[in-house]
Amino acid sequence: MANLSDQEKKDMRELFENYNLHQDDIFTHNHFVIIKRSGIEKIQAQEAIEVRYEEIVSEIDQVVLKAFAHCESAAQYEVVTYGEASPKNCKNAYFWATAEKRALSRAVLKCVGLYKFGVFGEDENVQDE
Repeated sequence: MANLSDQEKKDMRELFENYNLHQDDIFTHNHFVIIKRSGIEKIQAQEAIEVRYEEIVSEIDQVVLKAFAHCESAAQYEVVTYGEASPKNCKNAYFWATAEKRALSRAVLKCVGLYKFGVFGEDENVQDE
């Protein structure tokens, strides 16, 4: 967050207000911002972002999903991104669920233009899994 210009910070705050995100939807650190699951769900619902998944890797110790997001009213009309989980980046034993949450968060944040500000979903934080 420290590397953002004043205009970028203003633009990001406007997006937060637009999506009715409150302090309990956001975790702010000196260098980054995390939008919690509640915030991701608010954004997805408000923008009617449709996400579908394609299984790329499905093994006992690794899951990779490709997410296709579509939203006509968001900053980006279509987004393709990935969600992954393995013992190397996930302390949670539920790799499928973690991969899906990561892919969804990335897709939603990219659709509305928040990812470019260094805003991440809480599921990216492997320390809290």
